[in-house]
Amino acid sequence: MREAELWQRLVAQLGSGYARVWAEQVVLADLGGRTVSEALAAGVPCKTIWRAAWAHLELPAHDR
Repeated sequence: MREAELWQRLVAQLGSGYARVWAEQVVLADLGGRTVSEALAAGVPCKTIWRAAWAHLELPAHDR
């Protein structure tokens, strides 16, 4: 998964106005206590980040 697809998925779930804010502010335990933005900056694979976001948001299996 590329970063552009990660952002597309976050926007699809959270809306364009909130996705970036959420990515900057919500700390995810599955990312080692990082936000999405911090995980991206640290080089965590986008697929790993999406799975953590997916789990945190309790999205349906078909969105995984």
